[in-house]
Amino acid sequence: MPPTIATSLKLPAELKAAIDEDAKKLGMSSHAYMVKTLTDTAERARLRERFHQDALDALREMNETGLGHDWDDVKAYFCELAAFRAGHGERPAPLVPKKLA
Repeated sequence: MPPTIATSLKLPAELKAAIDEDAKKLGMSSHAYMVKTLTDTAERARLRERFHQDALDALREMNETGLGHDWDDVKAYFCELAAFRAGHGERPAPLVPKKLA
């Protein structure tokens, strides 16, 4: 387990009461609940930043190569993928980039 660093938070009484109540419902200590909530929030921020950077990289690549995916093809692919995951139909063929106008 990585080393921990003690910190102190001054919370409004109403927020602390809500945290205590939510933690109790989940069978967790208030401390564990706060650590999990902060961990989840930090991870979502990192994932959001990675998603944003991936989108910028994909846009740059599309602009450089002129290759991409037609929006209607993407929508159809994800509809087919959802059906496949629900047990209806075959796995859709991977999308292949094509020259965009």
